Amino acid sequence: MADTREPLLACRGVFKHFGALAAVNNFDLDVLPGDVLGIGGPNGAGKTTFLDVISGINPATDGRIRFGGADIRQQSPEQICHAGIARTYQLNAVFDTLTIRENVLVGAAFGRGDRGVFPRMRFSREMRARVDRALALTGLEDRQHLNARELPVLDRKLLMLAGALATEPKLLLVDEPVGGLNPHEIDQVMEIMSGLTREGMTIILIEHVMRFLLALSKRVVIMHHGEKIYEGVPTGLLQDERVVEVYLGEGTAARLRHLMGGSAAHG
Repeated sequence: MADTREPLLACRGVFKHFGALAAVNNFDLDVLPGDVLGIGGPNGAGKTTFLDVISGINPATDGRIRFGGADIRQQSPEQICHAGIARTYQLNAVFDTLTIRENVLVGAAFGRGDRGVFPRMRFSREMRARVDRALALTGLEDRQHLNARELPVLDRKLLMLAGALATEPKLLLVDEPVGGLNPHEIDQVMEIMSGLTREGMTIILIEHVMRFLLALSKRVVIMHHGEKIYEGVPTGLLQDERVVEVYLGEGTAARLRHLMGGSAAHG
């Protein structure tokens, strides 16, 4: 039976041009509440640009983008964030002079639509509770007093995630959360992300580490030259000839088939 729910995010005919280059080319996508959508593809395929378009960092050149039934294509990044879309980035963007907790408080205070006209002079009890929850979800509560500049790469990535979670987003955009991590660290992040999916959080996830992407995603999109060349269940892309040809390669596809046939859910 077809799912009749309204999409939380609906993109129709979305383009993003940089001069003559269409980095996102006539892109359609629906994301339902509770979806975990994984996006993969070669470098330069348009994956991060698509997240930039959704989050307002680089507005779409053409097309329609609706979130929660409202048109957000012309809105600023701040307005989109306040509407309920939170974002992490490939680069570890944190405030180095602040502690972990202070960084997450910034997300809690400024990442929602209830800030009012004037800057806040204090953090409310509700904000602090959201910070506590975000730190617990990411496993950072025991290290919350540490200065961000002291953190290793894994904890900096988790700190970005905690800051996004402190906004209590309706849609979480996560860009390469395990890039540069070792296998043990990848497993740690996988467990944290799995916890978010079990809570029903709606997520769009970009990642090149395919065992991570396939294990977490309910649905996968593969992009190439700004276009969608595959959309479907994770196991299906391993049988798709074009995906294997332009992205995975026969060796990687064979290893992933073996992994998916065994215990992919555990990495």
